[in-house]
Amino acid sequence: MVNKKWIALLAVSGGVVGLLAAGLTVLGNPANMGVCVACFLRDTAGALGLHSAEPVQYIRPEILGFILGAFLLSLARREFKPSGGSSPLLRFFISLFVMIGALVFLGCPLRMILRLAGGDLNALGGLAGFAAGIALGALMLKKGFSLGRSYQQSVASGFVMPALALALLAFTLIKPAFIRLSESGPGSMRAPALAALAAGLVIGGLAQVSRMCMAGGFRDLILIKNPSMLLVYAAVFAAALGANLGIGKFNAGFSGQPIAHSDFLWNFLGMALAGYGSTLLGGCPLRQTIMAGEGSADGAICVLGLLAGAAISHNFGLAASPAGVPLNGQIACVIGLAVLTGIGLLNSGQKGAAA
Repeated sequence: MVNKKWIALLAVSGGVVGLLAAGLTVLGNPANMGVCVACFLRDTAGALGLHSAEPVQYIRPEILGFILGAFLLSLARREFKPSGGSSPLLRFFISLFVMIGALVFLGCPLRMILRLAGGDLNALGGLAGFAAGIALGALMLKKGFSLGRSYQQSVASGFVMPALALALLAFTLIKPAFIRLSESGPGSMRAPALAALAAGLVIGGLAQVSRMCMAGGFRDLILIKNPSMLLVYAAVFAAALGANLGIGKFNAGFSGQPIAHSDFLWNFLGMALAGYGSTLLGGCPLRQTIMAGEGSADGAICVLGLLAGAAISHNFGLAASPAGVPLNGQIACVIGLAVLTGIGLLNSGQKGAAA
């Protein structure tokens, strides 16, 4: 029987996220990038000096809002339950490759939907690849893949990521000299910090309640024939599309799209890597960020792995640009698919469920 209240929650959550994402572009965020977990973590990594790519350096308040919004709402709903210990080293490296794949495509699963809502048809290749990657991950799950169970952790463990988010928020507002700040490029395009933080808090809260996760949506569709989680992303698309049409920011086509490239193969493979890894982890980058706010050390490890992946992508010339995907990025993407397959096979038939 369909839970109408749950379906309504998913639809409303997605609609609000889509509208906020479009609104953030009006306020200054890059076009088709009102919200992007991968891009925003990449910018934050640059601001902290983890990479030296000057055009992408800025502590994104939206990311901090995701963590703090999830933290506050999980406390209010008595769902803040610190846990962790599920194969942390494997989680770190899988997350690292998820970020490499996302930066080959130039966006996380959420930005993929927002790019489509802005008319960027290159994201269709990413969507196809993302679904294919999740299908591979689902195959591993059918074979018994597991990263092992999580265990209860101390309350102090659960407070680490919210405390870190507060510290980074202070850096954003105070702007100490050791924090790097882009003067040109995507990192220089930003909504006012307080508006971005407010949007992040709302999205973080909605994602905590709805458990929104695009990887989980495709996984559920494949494994248990349940499409309900994908409804939230359909609502994101519809709301963002309507907003973009209303404000004149819809531009359908393949060429000249903002912060995107038109190489179908690497759009496909980049998001295949991201979808594959997200399925093995049990959640996409947004879901892992929300879990970190809820007290999950496993989610926090994934966020750190994503940050490391962003640093490696820009320090070693893996990340794509509007000019295309560099050879190093292509090699890293193929290696990532092979590594994830090895991890999947070696951890199949294990006891316990992935967190």
